[in-house]
Amino acid sequence: MASTNDLKNGLVLNLEGQLWQVQEFQHVKPGKGPAFVRTTLKQIPSGKIVDKTFNAGTKVETANVDRRNMQYLYKEGEDFVFMDMETYEQFPLGPALVGDAAKFMLENSDVTVAWHDGKALYVELPASVELVITYTEPGLQGDRSSGGTKPATVETGAQVLVPLFIDNGEKIKVDTRDGKYLSRA
Repeated sequence: MASTNDLKNGLVLNLEGQLWQVQEFQHVKPGKGPAFVRTTLKQIPSGKIVDKTFNAGTKVETANVDRRNMQYLYKEGEDFVFMDMETYEQFPLGPALVGDAAKFMLENSDVTVAWHDGKALYVELPASVELVITYTEPGLQGDRSSGGTKPATVETGAQVLVPLFIDNGEKIKVDTRDGKYLSRA
């Protein structure tokens, strides 16, 4: 059990027999009335997002989640195969469980897999990854009305908007949370 004052992003709660991961939270103390905590929760494994409000100081049940460092090895059919870095045991995980992380995973990359009661819940990538651009159109100077971005395909097949000066074969840093270009690597 934990108090709503102890909520953090990434914490997994057990509400009414279902697992929910805290995506965002905000403590609100209005001028009139009691304080409360506004949260955005993501249901595991369905991915459904819900906004929920708790009274400040309310007790909520947390789920016992074990985060293991694993390495993504390869894709076998529809499944993604991961290896536990401590036991060297291999686990195939389905595409629904991996979700959007598949867009930025390269073979032999390190990830964190969350487990609860012997079942994998979700895959967490590092905050940013370095990927090579496989294809992008050449950017023309003056060919823009603002900002100046163009679509580029990276080695995993994902599409990323990059500045006009980026060319094919360059290595870039991409934010795995929203898929945005960060910088050259």
